[in-house]
Amino acid sequence: MKLRMLTYNVHKCIGGLDRRYDPDRVRETIAHYDPDIVLLQEVDHGAKRSNGHRQVDVLGEMLGYRHRTWFPNVRVRGGGVYGNAILSRFPLTHTRNIDLTIGWKKKRSVLHARYRIRLQGRRGRSTRTLHVFNMHLGLSGLERHRQLEKFFESEPLRGMHAQTPVVVAGDLNDVYGTLGRKQFVPNGFTGLKTPATFPAYAPVRALDSVYVRGNIRLAKVMRSRLVVAKSASDHLPLIADAEVH
Repeated sequence: MKLRMLTYNVHKCIGGLDRRYDPDRVRETIAHYDPDIVLLQEVDHGAKRSNGHRQVDVLGEMLGYRHRTWFPNVRVRGGGVYGNAILSRFPLTHTRNIDLTIGWKKKRSVLHARYRIRLQGRRGRSTRTLHVFNMHLGLSGLERHRQLEKFFESEPLRGMHAQTPVVVAGDLNDVYGTLGRKQFVPNGFTGLKTPATFPAYAPVRALDSVYVRGNIRLAKVMRSRLVVAKSASDHLPLIADAEVH
């Protein structure tokens, strides 16, 4: 089964250059790529800067995704919170949030969603459980290292069969480009070379990533080259085409 995923730090739908709140620019960017699963970071709820919107529902309705989940991470000064969200064409059979906060650092987490998807093979139809983890890691190298150690030891990941299809994607803040080699690969994950996504108007750093494990293969990973994407957020989205087998 072919699957298109998009991971995007939407920066509360506030432009990285003009600082203007405009969820329609984010909608236009996502809609162009028509993904099956959308992983979003920095999604507001009830904040003055985003007109009090519950952005997971605003974007979900604008894009036509009936299945969605969101979990708050950080309280905003003046009221409201922001966190991670997942929009999906497929029904979510289970969702949970895994806390990755290290000590006194800013609250960070990974949002987990589980799906049952149907596959058509030589022997007829079958079903697979697909696990998707939407991650937003911290700003310091040691913090990210410890957060990933915590994640790889967490349930349900630790108890999964090696062939279970798993996707981990998001804003990993991978400033040095070493998280794949040092932490994901030793834990059985694979990824493709990731293009730079930050800052959106002139990207030089590959802060966002997609990794897979088990019976799923990445075919292509690309960044958005839309003009509107350069002003919609401070990150460009990553689009990943994969096949579950």
